[in-house]
Amino acid sequence: MKKGDIIELSIEDYAFEGKGVAKINIELEGEIKKFVVFVNGTYPGDVVKAEIRRKKKSYAEAIVSEFIKKAPERISAKCTYFGVCGGCKAQDLDYDTQVKYKADQVRDVFERIGGLSGFEILPPLKAPRIFFYRNKMEFSFADKRWLYPHEISGENEIVDRNFALGLHIPRMFDKVLDINECFLQSEESNKILNFTREFFKSRGETIYSTKIHEGYLRHLVIKQSFFTNDLMVNLVTSESKPDLFKEYTDSLIEIIPGITTIINNVNEKKSQTAYGDYEIIYHGDGYIFDTIGDYKFRISANSFFQTNTIQAEFLYKTALEFAGLTGEEVVYDLYSGAGTISIYVSVKAREVIGFETVDPAVEDAVFNAGLNNIDNVNFVNANLDKSFLHFLKEYKIPAPDVIIADPPRSGMNPKTVNDILTLMPPKIVYVSCNPSTQARDIKLLCDGGYRLVQYQPVDMFPHTYHVENVALLVKD
Repeated sequence: MKKGDIIELSIEDYAFEGKGVAKINIELEGEIKKFVVFVNGTYPGDVVKAEIRRKKKSYAEAIVSEFIKKAPERISAKCTYFGVCGGCKAQDLDYDTQVKYKADQVRDVFERIGGLSGFEILPPLKAPRIFFYRNKMEFSFADKRWLYPHEISGENEIVDRNFALGLHIPRMFDKVLDINECFLQSEESNKILNFTREFFKSRGETIYSTKIHEGYLRHLVIKQSFFTNDLMVNLVTSESKPDLFKEYTDSLIEIIPGITTIINNVNEKKSQTAYGDYEIIYHGDGYIFDTIGDYKFRISANSFFQTNTIQAEFLYKTALEFAGLTGEEVVYDLYSGAGTISIYVSVKAREVIGFETVDPAVEDAVFNAGLNNIDNVNFVNANLDKSFLHFLKEYKIPAPDVIIADPPRSGMNPKTVNDILTLMPPKIVYVSCNPSTQARDIKLLCDGGYRLVQYQPVDMFPHTYHVENVALLVKD
């Protein structure tokens, strides 16, 4: 087997990150052994002809060149860009089957990769809404538009090849798929996307280049509330152009009067991040509000808020149930963001202390506690990639009975794990959007004296391979 070979494969399994798995017999060192081939865009039950794209010692990666037989759970994808855009990789799969595969993959990560055992696996919580469920979409500008094969091979001149606003092609940081419709957020979001593209194209505005580090336009971020009528437009640029942005603001509000705030985040750094060194508010107060359960939250342009508002309540309910609070506990909320978990569990706790590194998020958290008349929650601005233990002495913070952690996809820093093992609270509730890093961290915690009791998958992101997972650990 070598790169470029086309072979027939029967897909038997489904791997984490959304790839079908085929196993074939090969002769290796004089013995017949099973060799794994990962085939992008396939599901168990598919029979395909696949082209080998990468060949390693123990596995290969391939793409489909022809379907011989399709899995019975396949359906027609709703989106025009399916198969090119990297967002909804499983939109052509029945939703119940999507959830089953996600649950299987979490189990596999914990048992096989994490080497964990003896815990309870709760049935996954399905999403009540599988389209238009996101409250935030982040679009990118690019001076290289993704070109379709027919454009490249055609005789006609390629139009607008140097201006795109949409979503990144997987594994291609410099190319963006120009889209005019996405089924993940809302119709208003699509209108904002298309208006923004045409407005700046018509004015010949430049796009920031990651090669020469020049150009104006960088990102368009849209945040939309589910339980209020708030709608935020946040345009990230490399510099401030007040006159142009004022014209953009006035024109956008005229087309979509329901927008409640418009912000310009100015990112002067070379890194392509969708937040700025400073922000300028051109319309509204720079915030939106939404609710989770009985609580209302203020969300700024740069603070974290769970992307699926409806499912967030089920996620937090699970975390609260796992914590088993009686009203007497001191709870630490690590990576507390805008204070959503801290405030949600506060009704059952004696005191909650949230630790967060992003300044605007801490400001939002403090505001949100006041907004909800919560007086038993405090927030500390702490970089959790470094030890946070010195803050306990500095602010005379009592030792925790429960730690709730909801880190980013990269998981917890080893220093944070060590801090938790130093504190050794009776319970840890670990909320994660990446079961792989979660299992890694939980293995370290279990090696340090904890036992994994149970976990609960929560599907926050239909049609993707992403899944949230809540795990309960107790001191052994």
